[in-house]
Amino acid sequence: MIATSFHTARLAMLPLQVEYAGEMADVLADPDLYTFTGGEPPTVEALESRYRRQLAGPGREDEHWLNWVVQYDDQLVGYVQATVTGGTAEIAWVIGADWQGRGYAKEAARGLVTWLSDHGVERIVAHVHPDHTASAAVTAAAGLTRTDQVDDGEYLWTT
Repeated sequence: MIATSFHTARLAMLPLQVEYAGEMADVLADPDLYTFTGGEPPTVEALESRYRRQLAGPGREDEHWLNWVVQYDDQLVGYVQATVTGGTAEIAWVIGADWQGRGYAKEAARGLVTWLSDHGVERIVAHVHPDHTASAAVTAAAGLTRTDQVDDGEYLWTT
């Protein structure tokens, strides 16, 4: 399985390229983005290295790493990603702080779920911190339902 471009009403999801690291470092620069996930804003060099690893893939035949940047009006605003193992995909997304509150995360996550379903993925899951109400709203809008299962302090959501 290979990430291919896809579009929603307002957004373009573009397959990840190392060349996006400079612009994405600016998108991901707000420390508040890491409140629930931990970590800190990456440098351009760190993103270049991460993107090279992501593009190389996991090296396991039954697992695929799919990564896209989210573009609005010719500007990168975030990313979506999926790790696909067998018929299951675990999804995640981040929209930069300057672009939050406009529905981009919901739109991108719904588009990702549609793309994955159209490419034969049978089950989609996400993990969301119990206090991250915005992420819970995005996950619900993408068609996932919260379960009572907690993994590493986060609720499992699934289709």
